[in-house]
This record gives sequence, C-alpha cells and structure tokens, in this order.
Amino acid sequence: MAKILVLYYSSYGHVDSLAQAIADGARDAAADVTIGRVPETAPLDVAQASGFSANEEHPVIEPDSLADYDGIIVGSPTRFGRLSSQMASFWDRTGGLWMKGALVGKVGASFTSTGSQHGGQETTQYSILSNLLHHGMTIVGLDYGFAGQMNADEIVGGSPYGASTVAGGDGSRTPHDSDLGGAKYLGAKVARTAAKLIA
Repeated sequence: MAKILVLYYSSYGHVDSLAQAIADGARDAAADVTIGRVPETAPLDVAQASGFSANEEHPVIEPDSLADYDGIIVGSPTRFGRLSSQMASFWDRTGGLWMKGALVGKVGASFTSTGSQHGGQETTQYSILSNLLHHGMTIVGLDYGFAGQMNADEIVGGSPYGASTVAGGDGSRTPHDSDLGGAKYLGAKVARTAAKLIA
C-alpha cells in the first residue's frame, strides 16, 4: 500500500478543500493517506487581521517526515503567480533531504487556487513542481483523461500541471464540482503510480 502525503498551505480554505478531495481520491485507490499543512509564517496579528483560518484537524508537517512517504502532493494558493511564502519557506528547509537524496524516485504532484482564471495557476504549479524536480521526484500531472478541465462553458480550474480552482477576487467562490473531481482524479493517479513504483 502506497503512503501518500497531501501537503498544503491554505489561507482561506480553498486549497484545503482541494486537499481533502485529493486525499479522497488517493484513498479510493487504496493508499494510506495523511493530510498535513505547513507552518504559518505570517505574524499572528497579520494572519488574524486578514482572516486566515487554518484547519486544525490537519497536523503541521516538518520537512524530515517527507522521507516517510511514497508520494507527496503539494498545494499552495498563488501569490503573484508563484507559490506562497509559507510553502516556499517549507521547501527552503529541505536541504538536508536533498543532500541525502531522500526524495529521489518518490511521486509528486501539485494543486493550487487563484483569484481569477488568469491569476497564475500554471506558473504557481511550475514553482511548486520545480522544488519536486530538484529533489528527483517523478511528476504526475492532471492528464486529459480528466475531461472536466476542458469545460469552456463555465469557470473551472484544472490544467495538465495539476488540480486547481478559482476562488474569485474576494475569495467568496468555492471550488466547483469539476475542480473537486479533478482533485480526486489526481489523488487517485498519484496513489496508483506510487503503488506501481514501490511494487
């Protein structure tokens, strides 16, 4: 059974919702799944004034524990077209794992949330995936087997680079059913890929 970590940062819950759908998909593919979040780095008064809300049900993960998993699916909201500083700070702390090659051959994937359709979903996912590639991980994307990402009749997320959602400029938009479907698809695909690689 593959061990999968869904590792995320979420300020307002959009990435958290995708993380839970990804975990559901991985569990459906018979994986042992942990959902965890990275530490908040914003000062407490700033986080409170901005209305940030962390899902306390998901434990804070430390970098050394990444080596315990066969697959790591990483999610972050966009910050001006790249991953959030909280997620970047977490990966900046993985140098020791890189020195040991501890993540080489593990499976990785990405997911994100943006304020608009053209708010940097793909560039944010590239900035997530570059960390995983430097660690020697095998990347899995959201392939076109998930046809929901091709929907042009309404606003949906999803791209070949991973699962995603559009939160709206004020963050009031919740993930579309198609976005959650893409997240489940990605979670299942990572779990199946990891299971094959450890067999």
